[in-house]
Parts: sequence; structure tokens; C-alpha cells
Amino acid sequence: MNNYRVATRGSKLALIQTEIVTDNLHKHYPTVKCDVVKIKSSGDINKNKLLFSVDEKGVFEKEVDRAVLEEEADFAVHSIKDIPTDIGDELVVASILKREKPNDVLIGKSKSRIESLEPNSHVGTSSLRRAVQIKRKNPNVKVIPIRGNVESRVRKCIEGPFDALVLAEAGLKRLHLTSFIVQRFNYRDFVPAPGQGAIGIVCRKDNKNLIAKLQKIEDKPSRYAIDAERSLIHYLNAGCRFPVGAIALPNLKTNRIVMYSTVFSADGTQSINIKKSDVISNASQVGRDVAIDLLSKGASDFAHEWREALEKWNSQK
Repeated sequence: MNNYRVATRGSKLALIQTEIVTDNLHKHYPTVKCDVVKIKSSGDINKNKLLFSVDEKGVFEKEVDRAVLEEEADFAVHSIKDIPTDIGDELVVASILKREKPNDVLIGKSKSRIESLEPNSHVGTSSLRRAVQIKRKNPNVKVIPIRGNVESRVRKCIEGPFDALVLAEAGLKRLHLTSFIVQRFNYRDFVPAPGQGAIGIVCRKDNKNLIAKLQKIEDKPSRYAIDAERSLIHYLNAGCRFPVGAIALPNLKTNRIVMYSTVFSADGTQSINIKKSDVISNASQVGRDVAIDLLSKGASDFAHEWREALEKWNSQK
């Protein structure tokens, strides 16, 4: 089969990521044709809800993958961080493309770094993980929830009521919006979300021929990193309501992988930091071991604090 239907969200970023996938496929299989099937997800429809107030995991992923399950599409393209670790028995993350830089960045009206922003400056984010790290860097700013696609968020900052935003660099790069970046955060100093910057392809497990083709465009180091980070999330059972940062760094030359992970208390005054390394073939085991260490050091206690903090966060105007 050389004609495939590709399910994706209809946002500009999602379509660009889908184009990256189809371009990679064409390089390996010049006769392959891909028709894009745009799907509206509940995360796109419920735009008045804050991302971390939505109870369901996979809020941006569920409807897109349903099209694959119901054979209305052959495969789906996602940001890896949007894919739950449990996607059911019939689907598989068949391929992971070469990861973009996973770090977060600051954009703003001024050229001020986050530490130098004026008191009560409005800093927008859709992420609890980012929110607590922003406050740790500058306790005097006001962190405000923000929704919308990346382009509209940038516009709200440059033209609207926000003084600054924290976003993933990968999305800005794919949208050619990096000129707005005023500060890049080091992944060790401002820990990114597990899976950030990576594109994943989901298809049915029984479609062996398609899986074989999709694996031709996979980037092995990115697969090792994502396997470790998704294993962490699986064993930690951390959804959008529980902020956890993690980055796994595979090195094919040394055949090792090292993972750093951090969880924070709701007020940002405490954190638990774990570092683990192992041979690269044990990537998933590293993620599990980090999760076990985080839980043994009190990460679950932080989760209780975040339930109350979430209500306070969502009440902000």
C-alpha cells in the first residue's frame, strides 16, 4: 500500500509536524502518497478550560487516535507529550522522529530575562510545571493561565496583556517564531516536560507493513530518550495535574543513557531531584527507577498539595 490517510489536529503547528513526518516518509518511499485528515480534539474545542483543569489524559490525542482505531486514518501524528503512556491494546507508538531541542524559552515585550522582570509582571503559561519554576526564578511576577495555539499566545504577549510567556522552543522553531525568544532555559535549570520536542506516530498494532515503513524514519537516540521519559510518567502516574520535569540524554558512543528528573512542591519551596544512568538498552528501566526514587523521597506528598493549589490557580482572573 502506498496511499495513507494521516490523522492530525488542525492547528498550524500540528500540520507542520505532520508535514515533517510525510516529508521523511517520501525520502524513503518516493511513491508514497499521504492525505491529511484534520480532527478537532476536545482540547481544541474546550478552549475556555485551562489545560491542567481538564480531567482526562490525552485531551489533545483521543479523538485523533480514534480515527486510527476506527480505520478512518492509517496513522496519527502527535507531539509525544500529548500521548498517554497507556494508549490501549490496539495502538502503538510506531515511530519517533529526531527530537528538537527540548528546552523551554522566555518570550516578552522587553528583552528582560525572567529574573529581571518587574514586580507584578504578567507571565503566561499553560503548564503547572512551568508555573512553579517561573515563581522559583522570580517570586514577584504574577503567573497567569493562558490558552490558545502557540501563535495566538505569542500575539497575546507581543500585542496584548501579557508581559512575557514561557513556551517550548521546539514549537516556536517549527513555526519560525524564534525571533521573539529573549531567554533560553538550560534543561537542568528549568526542567522540561517528559517528551517535549519530540514527534510520535501512532498506528494500529496489526498494521505490520505500515509499522515497518514508519520505523525506517525513526531516530534511535530519540526513541531511547522518549522510552525512558514515558516509562517515568507511567510508573509515576503523573498527568497534567502533577507537574514533573524530566530529560533523558542517550549517548550512542558510550552506550549510556542518563536521566534527570525534578518534582516540585506546590509553593515551589521544595523540590526532589533525581539522576540515574544505565546502559542505553535499559532506557525504560532507568525511567522506572527514577520514578521509584521520586516516590520514595516524597513525590506523592507533593501531589496532595497540588490539588489545593490547582483550585487557587484556576480561580485567578
